[in-house]
Amino acid sequence: MIPRTFSAIAALLVVALLPSAATAHKLREQGVVVTIADSALTVAPPRDWNRLDGNIGKHVETWTLDGGQLNDLTFFAGIEPGKPLVRERSKKREPLPRFSASTLLVELPELFEATYRSAKELADFRVTEVQPTRFLERDGVLFRYEYVDPDELTRKGEAHAAIISGRLYMISFDAPRLHYFDRNIEDYRRIAQSARLP
Repeated sequence: MIPRTFSAIAALLVVALLPSAATAHKLREQGVVVTIADSALTVAPPRDWNRLDGNIGKHVETWTLDGGQLNDLTFFAGIEPGKPLVRERSKKREPLPRFSASTLLVELPELFEATYRSAKELADFRVTEVQPTRFLERDGVLFRYEYVDPDELTRKGEAHAAIISGRLYMISFDAPRLHYFDRNIEDYRRIAQSARLP
């Protein structure tokens, strides 16, 4: 167990030493208001982030500070009823759960968990806390979670979500429990606090 954990940590350190620009599509500059995933959602990052290249969903965008394995900030910017949170690998063989018009705020952590379990092929995922909150100046839900990734690293996460005009808006952040989550959780929370819809 110790050698495997050591190998996983060593692999993370190698990723951390790679230039962020190698995996990033575009710099999101400190203090500059940006539009998320061609939607009406905007945020003003309090520090520089990198938007990762790749199409993981029509209304989804992912940012990182040091690489997706070390800190993963994901925006779900207006998921429509009847749609999954992220792009499906195979609609017939591996369908993902879908957001629906009848989905309640209290059901969003379960939708998120089911999506992560399937899309990331996770066996161990648990929601550790759920509480009401204000998000995008509306009633919303805040939840925290933990899961073990395919590299057998335990990751912690936090998400804010709200249903507005029938669409789902959510921002989630997760990172390895060891060091990276605690180091960057406040960076995530400042992003969530800056989020706006017209």
